Amino acid sequence: MASVTVRGWALGTVSLINFAFVFISGADFIRFISFRAIYHNITGETTLCQDSIPWSVALQDSSVLGSLVVDLGLLALFITQHSLLAWSPVKQALKSVLGALNRTAYCFSTALALQILMRYWQPVTGAPCLWSVRHAPWSIWFPLLCFSLHFLCWAIMCSILMIFDYPELLGIKQVYNECLGLGDPLSHKSPGAQRLLSHLRHPVCLELGVVLWLLPALSLDRLLLAGTLSTYLALAHSLDKQDLAYLCVHLNSKLQLFAEPHQGSADTSDHKEK
Repeated sequence: MASVTVRGWALGTVSLINFAFVFISGADFIRFISFRAIYHNITGETTLCQDSIPWSVALQDSSVLGSLVVDLGLLALFITQHSLLAWSPVKQALKSVLGALNRTAYCFSTALALQILMRYWQPVTGAPCLWSVRHAPWSIWFPLLCFSLHFLCWAIMCSILMIFDYPELLGIKQVYNECLGLGDPLSHKSPGAQRLLSHLRHPVCLELGVVLWLLPALSLDRLLLAGTLSTYLALAHSLDKQDLAYLCVHLNSKLQLFAEPHQGSADTSDHKEK
């Protein structure tokens, strides 16, 4: 009994440490991918690129090419980690070794890969921007518009992750169920939910696409980041019409659930009037 308790405490501690690391990495990723790029443009005095340098010269600059090679390698590292550990043979092998900590290890390694990408990312400042909003009054208003839309998109993404069982996504529920002997939390979900999650673990493609591309200035390294991640998102999922139908049914049920209190209050007021 004591050994079971100690094991439970150990699993819980590892899971909570992973949660804290993933949370910090997520906050850093929001700063890296959204707000840092917008704040560079908030005054209209961006230093992200050099429009006076022709593209023919910039693409032959060793510093520009070196930065792009480093950035491409960092993106390849993240995509390899994210895809390899999600591959069924590797997933089953890790599950046989790690048990309930399999999902925790996947999230931890993903956060670590993101931290490496953000830490060693090389901005390309020696090339022109593909676009840059510099003229008043849009040099002030457009960054503010981007900030507002980015904030809205991140809020939607966080809400979707909460709806899609955030503790299970991070591996916390797996550890909890293991300690209580409840089995894999995915086994308690409906077949439609299991099928959806097997095709796409976190359905936030549209919102992430907005924050990747909607910027006051698009530098060459940002084009590489946005283009690579957008392509990966488009190719990685395998959603189909059956998944869409499942989502529509549950969305309608949620809307009806939210509408029921209002209908109840309306029926009560009508009854009082009669």
